[in-house]
Amino acid sequence: MEIIKAAILGIIQGITEWLPISSTGHLLLADEIIHLDVSDAFYSVFLVVIQLGSILAVVILYFSELWPFVKDREKREKSLSLWLKVIVASVPAAIFGFLLDDIIDEKLSSWQVISFALFIYGVLYIILERKVRIKTKIERIEDVKIKDAFFLGVFQTLALIPGTSRSGSTILGGIIMGFSRPLAAKFSFFMALPVMAGASLLRILKSGFSFSSEEYLILFVGTLVSFLVSLVVIKKLVSFVRSHDFAPFGLYRIVLSLLVVAYFSIQ
Repeated sequence: MEIIKAAILGIIQGITEWLPISSTGHLLLADEIIHLDVSDAFYSVFLVVIQLGSILAVVILYFSELWPFVKDREKREKSLSLWLKVIVASVPAAIFGFLLDDIIDEKLSSWQVISFALFIYGVLYIILERKVRIKTKIERIEDVKIKDAFFLGVFQTLALIPGTSRSGSTILGGIIMGFSRPLAAKFSFFMALPVMAGASLLRILKSGFSFSSEEYLILFVGTLVSFLVSLVVIKKLVSFVRSHDFAPFGLYRIVLSLLVVAYFSIQ
């Protein structure tokens, strides 16, 4: 039964990690309904480690752009330039994530914080897409400057608050800075690689690898399912943003936040 639950949570992770609706928020809320019968310590590791499946999907889908060890000099330089921008963009979240990791787990992982973040960002998406007209200035990764990457990384730090959404923060930040929607989504995928891999490694090191064979199996299933679902979702999202805005995600977040408040108030 725990394996089935892990697979369901992997599906939720794979879908919500890349959509601007908060994967952490959905997973914490899903635990209320399909509680994984494991220790709290292991569950906190599980929530972070299954993200590895999601980022592996990015590596597979964009391998040709990410792999710098090629003979073609132009491709190599483009890839190295991309990685430099990604690393710069990852610095703010890496610093604050390392310093605030325990505080976030203890103080901010509550339904009140999650519902508030879901609602606020939902409103911001609708306002940004329907009321504000921002001129698109950056449409190619080659046009992204180092300072642009850094400021996008500052937006990513907002995602440390559960319910905010890492992809939501970076895509929203990218649009505000003049990125086209497809580029904002794509660069958000790349920014996830070092941040999510680092967060997973940090959590595993803190746990001391003290898992049972059953727990390792649960981790494997959740991660594998997350990977497979992410492959599909990333392709669909890139296709979606070419002809749609993010207002529907804003409406979804608002409705979900109200449902969360209603559910926990009744409880």
